[in-house]
Amino acid sequence: MYDPAEPAPALGGAALDKLAATLTADGPAAAADELIAALRAAEDFQGLFYALLMKARIGLGVSPFPTGAAGDLPAHTHAPYEDAIRAAARHVGGLLLERKEFSKAWAFFRMLDEPEPVRAALAAYAPGPDDDVYPVIEVAWQGGVLPKKGFDLVLDRHGICSAITMVSGSDLGANADLRDYCVARLATALHAQLTERLTSDLTARGVALAEPLPVARLVELHPDLFAEDAYHIDTSHLSSVVQMSTHLAPGPALDCARGLCAYGRKLAPNLQGHNDAPFEENYDDYLAYLNVIAGEQVEEGLARFAAKAAREAAEGATYAAQVYVNLLLKTGRSRDALDAAKRFLLAEDDRNLICPGVNELARRAGDYGALADAAKARGDSVGFLASLIAARGA
Repeated sequence: MYDPAEPAPALGGAALDKLAATLTADGPAAAADELIAALRAAEDFQGLFYALLMKARIGLGVSPFPTGAAGDLPAHTHAPYEDAIRAAARHVGGLLLERKEFSKAWAFFRMLDEPEPVRAALAAYAPGPDDDVYPVIEVAWQGGVLPKKGFDLVLDRHGICSAITMVSGSDLGANADLRDYCVARLATALHAQLTERLTSDLTARGVALAEPLPVARLVELHPDLFAEDAYHIDTSHLSSVVQMSTHLAPGPALDCARGLCAYGRKLAPNLQGHNDAPFEENYDDYLAYLNVIAGEQVEEGLARFAAKAAREAAEGATYAAQVYVNLLLKTGRSRDALDAAKRFLLAEDDRNLICPGVNELARRAGDYGALADAAKARGDSVGFLASLIAARGA
């Protein structure tokens, strides 16, 4: 049942006296209709919802109190009363959507498990310059009704820092489409911001650009931009967006991320931060990774990460190998990914990995021998024998 966060405004004494007179003269149904009209005019939507329920209960010939338990009603009234609740919630929720009171409207449609009307209203919503968008963001993002809209509002209204915080503080692993959308927008927005600031810096130095240039080209042509440990954007924003960009597919957003790497690798070492393997060489490593995804310098990039995987595995660490397996999969080299997993991740539990493990990759390839080897390495006798039996029937 709808439980508003704020008290409902009450009708005045004169209005209540008029209701009593209508009840005496014309009966309960007429009085309920009068109350409904008064509450709608007063924009008391909580009261309107319950008045609509009271009207339904009057029509069913049961107790008029709308806050009573539906289970206390006669069995034959349960279905029509549930229909009345849904109709009232849709009606009041629709009125609230017309007023762009999304949080209040969502309370009704969430009760019905009907997000579509709210989703459609959010999609059509264009906030004015003075609109408070936080309630909209709460419904769109936190409520999961239209999360891309919620992210757009944060990025466009509150900037890159707030948008990075939103994405970083959310578990988007189960929603790759949303994650990639947010990361693509962040990479594009930060690249645009950096382009503007680099261009302004050059203009202030008296350097006229014949045409707009992307970040990678600007930093290649003008190394003096980095004199005296200069930087042009928040380096924590740069680091965060670049790290997120490893999820991107080839396209304009990935190219923006590569431009950010080209800028980052020119920064003074003390501004580049510290990363663990396989990205311990900071933006050089990230650029090599993103270049592979973009289809450039592929063999060199794969060899770079293969060497890191082998080095780290020799020291008992497998994270670099997991990154390498994912990179192989992104390039469509599933057989090589399985070979790498068998080499570096054979005894690892798939549930602890950021990439598909030997079991998953072997299943995809129908390689039951690899499945048996992985089960044997884990001491999984059931999995070992099941793999050998499956191999006999393959």
